[in-house]
Amino acid sequence: MLLVKCLTEKTKLLTVAVTFPTLLKSWLKSIWPLPQQLHQSADRDCLSPQRFSFTYGRDSAAQTGCSVLDAAFKRYFSIIFPDFTTLSGLLMPENESNMYFLSVKTRGCDGYPDEDSDESYTLSVSEGQAVLRSVSVWGALRGLESLMLVINSTEIVDFPRFAFRGLLLDTSRHYLPLYAILKTLDAMAYSKLNVFHWHIVDDPSFPYQSRTFPDLSNKGAFHPFTHIYTQSDVIRVIEHARMRGIRVVPEFDSPGHTQSWGKGQPGLLTPCYKGSVPSGSFGPVDPTVDTTYKFMASLLKEVKFVFPDSYVHLGGDEVSFACWQSNPNVRKFMEKMGFGKDFTKLESFYMESIMNMTAALNKTSIVWQDVFDYHERIPQDTVLEIWKGAKYQTELSRMTQAGHRVLLSAPWYINHISYGQDWRNSYAVQPQNFSGTDEQKKLVIGGEVAMWGEYVDATNLSPRLWPRACAAAERLWSNEEKTLNADLAFPRLKEFRCELLRYWKYVCNYSLSTSGLFQARCAYKTKHLVFDIFFFF
Repeated sequence: MLLVKCLTEKTKLLTVAVTFPTLLKSWLKSIWPLPQQLHQSADRDCLSPQRFSFTYGRDSAAQTGCSVLDAAFKRYFSIIFPDFTTLSGLLMPENESNMYFLSVKTRGCDGYPDEDSDESYTLSVSEGQAVLRSVSVWGALRGLESLMLVINSTEIVDFPRFAFRGLLLDTSRHYLPLYAILKTLDAMAYSKLNVFHWHIVDDPSFPYQSRTFPDLSNKGAFHPFTHIYTQSDVIRVIEHARMRGIRVVPEFDSPGHTQSWGKGQPGLLTPCYKGSVPSGSFGPVDPTVDTTYKFMASLLKEVKFVFPDSYVHLGGDEVSFACWQSNPNVRKFMEKMGFGKDFTKLESFYMESIMNMTAALNKTSIVWQDVFDYHERIPQDTVLEIWKGAKYQTELSRMTQAGHRVLLSAPWYINHISYGQDWRNSYAVQPQNFSGTDEQKKLVIGGEVAMWGEYVDATNLSPRLWPRACAAAERLWSNEEKTLNADLAFPRLKEFRCELLRYWKYVCNYSLSTSGLFQARCAYKTKHLVFDIFFFF
């Protein structure tokens, strides 16, 4: 027999029979992030895992065998029915089940999402059936993410406001085990974030295991065996992300933030001097020797083949000039090149060379705003990322006036925490609210949440990220005019947090804090009862 749970107009909960649970149908339930167009009624259905089926529409270019969608059907079935493990409801005759039809205009099941991926979809749910239509498999995934949250008769027309909706993880300052990265990708998918910015190396450690330069991780990682990302680990992250419609953009930040690089690549970093003798310490990458550029060309060539995305982040931020100033060879190079004592020109010389390398590899460079601020000759297709928070609107105006595409992360550094509902600050951000023409504002291609790792490891990563990152996720996906009121958004965010918690609780045996919210209430379902847990904080 089947445990069926429904809400009626007059009673809070009606439970019939026992043995297997079904999806608890509640009152009108809102979706996060909010769709562009959403119409819901109070009509509700009870769902049974034994009578539930995802089915490819007859007119769909994607059919059974589409790896991305076949896996998504199994994944979302497990989320909707977390205690039902046989998955027998996936394939049933049409007249015996609640049918969820999916139709995709173009196949593309074996490729990777990219900057031009069409994530639009339409979804119609009524009388125990649903029809999901999309141009691409990536739009179909976004529709399935919404379907997971739909419980009433619903009509949705949806598409993202911005094409780039990212999340940065820093795996150098604290090594993050693979499972923590994969679970973050899961939550990103549910929040419709679509770019994983992997800040994989930095000063403290070099955990990326390079095929070309194995000593970089052998000598630069916290531990050469336990605290590295092998080539198979990287492939697993990229594939896990692909199956969820998420791009993986690696960052190899230079010439600064490279102390760990020097341990495994002698001669790469600039020797610092104290007076006329070396001090024994090292500064940024040495931009004055040919061996530096040969090394960078080889490393970037490897990055091209390991990471399939067309973007690569080259960093370029926070370069200290003190070591360069102390080095007599660097000063001679400066004089030879006519740079005088302006070390920003030396950094410009280096970054221009590196950006030209990536262009030759048919990769699009992302660089931090410092590169633009130093008046470097930047290839026009380079994407600039704003991270300094004080005057980011002015920077948006300047960069777009120069014709560059821009990403905004400055107001979404959520590794910074404060008491209370600080998600409201992220929610209030208006990425296109700056002085400029309509054409300039179109050059803002999105933004990203940044979770830097100085004080974050696997033990507190999720509580810091979720549900706080969801505020930026909605701002980057949804219509801004419909989502400016944080008070109206709060009940939806509370409920979405519960959905994330329910997934991690039953599917992944994982936990999620209430960080950033005021009060939360989640309904937990076991095989034989439903009960409420309240959180006050």
